[in-house]
Amino acid sequence: MPVLVITARSAVEDRIAGLDLGADDYLVKPFHIGELLARLRALTRRQGQEVSPILRNGTLLLDQASHEVWYQGIQRQLSAREFALLREFLLRPGIILSRSELEERLYGWNEEVESNAVEFLLHGVRKKLDASVIKNIRGVGWMVPRAE
Repeated sequence: MPVLVITARSAVEDRIAGLDLGADDYLVKPFHIGELLARLRALTRRQGQEVSPILRNGTLLLDQASHEVWYQGIQRQLSAREFALLREFLLRPGIILSRSELEERLYGWNEEVESNAVEFLLHGVRKKLDASVIKNIRGVGWMVPRAE
């Protein structure tokens, strides 16, 4: 899903941070409605073809539309938060995600995050799937290795 940040923060550092954090475009207020509409059209054009709701990595399959997870041909039940965690890894197979990155992606602005919340979710996913699905990179974070 494309993300357009609309803000009054106009400093170059703010724009860079917004784009680095995942925004597809950045629009500073005040703006002309025509520019907003043009940027929205550009974002939808960049999306190109229909994006599949299925994320697949080897024998692991995650259906974003139905919230189903399949591992080695067997459907597995994950909580909503576990599903979101696994989705973050499958969007970036082979990329290490740190605890802070996962917290930012999984929890809202007003949610208080327990110190071991990410580890608790990781434990749940590993228990329900397989410990080898999510690899721990000691001192750095976790990743789902790319399927060969």
